[in-house]
Amino acid sequence: MDSSVDVCVRGHGAVGMALALALAHQGLRVALVGAPAAAAALTPAPDLRAYALNAGSQALLARLKVWAALPADAVTAVHDMQVSGDAPGAVLQFSAWQLQADALAWIVDAAELDAALAAALRFAPHVQHVPAGHAEPAAALRVLAEGRESASRQALGVAWQRSAYGHSALAARLVADQPHAGQARQWFRSPDVLALLPLHRPQHGHGYALVWSQPEAAAQALLAAPVAEFEAALAQATGGAAGTLRLVGERALWPLALARAEAVHGPGWALVGDAAHVVHPLAGQGLNLGLADVAALARVLAEREPWRALGDEKLLARYARERAAPNQAMAWVTDGLLQLFASPAPLARELRNRGLTLLDHLGPAKRALAGRAMNS
Repeated sequence: MDSSVDVCVRGHGAVGMALALALAHQGLRVALVGAPAAAAALTPAPDLRAYALNAGSQALLARLKVWAALPADAVTAVHDMQVSGDAPGAVLQFSAWQLQADALAWIVDAAELDAALAAALRFAPHVQHVPAGHAEPAAALRVLAEGRESASRQALGVAWQRSAYGHSALAARLVADQPHAGQARQWFRSPDVLALLPLHRPQHGHGYALVWSQPEAAAQALLAAPVAEFEAALAQATGGAAGTLRLVGERALWPLALARAEAVHGPGWALVGDAAHVVHPLAGQGLNLGLADVAALARVLAEREPWRALGDEKLLARYARERAAPNQAMAWVTDGLLQLFASPAPLARELRNRGLTLLDHLGPAKRALAGRAMNS
């Protein structure tokens, strides 16, 4: 193991692995810290996560030679999306065909993406893997990609501004009795948000990844509910729009919050992904923001002046400036939508449902909204 490297990346999730791979492609020597030691590795619990990746994320993964390595049934193109409010006729429709795009998004099995990134890293000659708890090599730049609970961020003394929503997101895999035809569905109601993301798995053409945001008590009740009761709640919530839905496997729950780091860079260090910012999953943009951080930081480092050090604070400030507006804008959009649709007030209910219907008929505004989500 080298005693020094150019960049040390802390965090072995999708964002950390993508960054290590992107920097290795530039010929930089990278240490990737956080992989479990082989002797201590345990069989992980089933990974129920699914990512809705936009065109920017897809392009980055293609440049890293990861996209083509994903199994065909681990990627599902979303061609249409329907967003429903909590009143009859309050519907917003998006179509890739109308937007002249290949897809609105691609739903990717999280475990397969992690596996493809890890496989690519095994063939990257400039990356050394440092198991968690082992001594790290010296580095000109340390990038923290450890997620929202980053211990390294805390050690730096960076303030973490967090506002808990009092909601949790429930994830599960489902099978429908009718094909999804590449259509994603989402319901915004007071007080929950339910999303069905089309998947080829677990049954080709009939699978969905469920993300259901509920107040904490209701989410815990759904997690513990017998299967038949859970499926009945799904049927009531979706109104049968996606057919009869059946639960496949386990359910998982995680708390939701809006959070951001007070600073995302300093002399010799930078934050990326959830270590820098966390948004509500209702727009499916969490990993997209993280991968956009990766693309921006990798480009800033590649374009640095020959005399400038990798950890130069002014260099890292360029990365921070580039990502500040997109990350803040997505935080405002997701938080604003949640607050609007969570309100039980009759006037708020009337405004949000009329707004959905109006936006569906305003072509330029609808295209602008879709464009931001597709390329954040």
